[in-house]
Amino acid sequence: MSHPYGTWPSPFAPADIAASSPKIDGARFIGDEVWWGESVPAEKGRVTVRSSNGDVLLPAPWSARSRVHEYGGGAWAADAEGTLFFVDAGDQRVYAMHRGEEPQPLTTAGPNHGGLRLQSGRLLAVREDLTVEPHLRAIVEIPTDGSAADDAARVRVVTESAAFYAHPALSPDGTRIAWVEWSGRQMPWQSAALRVRSLDDGALASTHARACLQPEWLSDTELIYADDPDGRWVLQRVKLDGIRVSEPTAFAPADADIGYGLWVLGNRWYQPLADGRIVAVRTNGSDEVVLLGTDGSARALDVPVSAHVSVDDAKDTRVLLSGGGAAVTAGLWSVDVDSGEVVAIRGGAPTDPHWMPPATQITIEGTHGPVRAFDYAPANPEASAPDGERAPYIVFVHGGPTAHVAGAASAGIAFYTSRGIGVLDVNYGGSTGYGRDYRERLDGQWGIVDADDVLAAARGLAESGRADPARIAIRGGSAGGWTVLSALVRGGVFSAGISRYGVADLRMLAQDTHDFEKYYIDGLVGPLPEAEEVYIDRSPLTHVDQIDVPVLLLQGEDDRVVPPSQSEAIRDALALRGVPHEYVLYPGEGHGFRRAETIIDALERELAFLGRAFGF
Repeated sequence: MSHPYGTWPSPFAPADIAASSPKIDGARFIGDEVWWGESVPAEKGRVTVRSSNGDVLLPAPWSARSRVHEYGGGAWAADAEGTLFFVDAGDQRVYAMHRGEEPQPLTTAGPNHGGLRLQSGRLLAVREDLTVEPHLRAIVEIPTDGSAADDAARVRVVTESAAFYAHPALSPDGTRIAWVEWSGRQMPWQSAALRVRSLDDGALASTHARACLQPEWLSDTELIYADDPDGRWVLQRVKLDGIRVSEPTAFAPADADIGYGLWVLGNRWYQPLADGRIVAVRTNGSDEVVLLGTDGSARALDVPVSAHVSVDDAKDTRVLLSGGGAAVTAGLWSVDVDSGEVVAIRGGAPTDPHWMPPATQITIEGTHGPVRAFDYAPANPEASAPDGERAPYIVFVHGGPTAHVAGAASAGIAFYTSRGIGVLDVNYGGSTGYGRDYRERLDGQWGIVDADDVLAAARGLAESGRADPARIAIRGGSAGGWTVLSALVRGGVFSAGISRYGVADLRMLAQDTHDFEKYYIDGLVGPLPEAEEVYIDRSPLTHVDQIDVPVLLLQGEDDRVVPPSQSEAIRDALALRGVPHEYVLYPGEGHGFRRAETIIDALERELAFLGRAFGF
């Protein structure tokens, strides 16, 4: 049946989007079961832990969520006997819970904890204390018997300073520990070192590293980690003599990245198997899961997952993979690398290609070089557009800005495409997944390269005939919201903009931002006070008089990364000029929307907003 684009009848309701595709937060083999963390939007976004036997292991109101580095990660671990260790979202203490019993605290109140890792019965964590100046962070070992619940001195401090830490890894013999460390003057994808410390005498060593990720011990004398000395994150092997570390040797290099921006503490891009082989995720736009032999050979595994893949755990010849796929919903799978057996544990249902459009990778030439993107054309088997009508489009802009999209099936995208609105998901310059050169294109150029790239992508879409040039909107959150506003200031391409908790004023961001990103803007724009004039000129708030299209602003009231003051400054400036706009503040939401009621309301408002802007 013929309907104008944007008015196609769709089975994808906002409530369905809020409930769709579980957000997996780590997974483990526990005995004969698989345990995984999962966000529950219907319960105010709390993170529970579930079992493959159907049990909800962490009951309400408990929620496993870390606030270390603000973005958290690694908020739970478990032992083979079925004891759950988790960071409670409310007080950030670490708790232990035996199955069916009440959680018991293992740490005192005050510091934040995250990046939990249980090895050889020893519980490691990243600790962050924001109650002292300067703020202190540490790698710690937490007693599992509860003796440190009222006595912080019982917690063993492996290392402590004002630096940042991630990925603690204990050697098999328990005598040494490795971790990733960076100063905070640069972000971890710019410069991060691998450290190794003797737990017997405290001696410390570090590698000649560029941007280290995820150390793992292959034996008591061999360590592997990811680094990008040649522009791509590849695995590096080192030998150890005591704590003396040999020069690294690249293992199975490829024109792809094993790793990406270290925003959260729980990411795992590879896992060693017991026989020395390694299952790893290689990213070049989309993800590929490969089995690396001990001789450096590589074999692609036939798995359905291809976007934001995490190799969460390994047992014998099986691994747990979480993420999204081109033809399946997001989920969690158990994969046997020898037999090829793939078992969906949670989610991972095949999608209907008639309703879920495939992601087409496209490259558009821009002012600063090629711009990578994924195109999702309108798709609805029960509707078509009138002859000659060109589709409206919405350009998605990811946050970070050091992040990436990978072309996965998504009910959130189908929400638009099934109604006759195309989606172009852009990996602008600065995105991960294409190597360091592409990532560093944004250095000193935030607000220029990203805005130019999304404008080029939208123009290319219109010039190709796929999109109606008069009906292209742009939508992004956080740093993506900044790019939305920066692009609207340029004008001439987008007919509407949706900013979710977007940055509007760089000086305000520099003043309000948290420790993890305190110096991030120095690299993206320049240091203060020397670059203050650049901050002023680059900020969308300075040039809001150049925005002449409708704007929808969505903001979490409890956002500590980009506070409401940013969205409210843009709101007030738009109101002063009489530009059509809407501002919505969501109580109880932080940086990113987690509650079902918020997700539903935001989608309903976005669709109504686009209807007004596009005329349907």
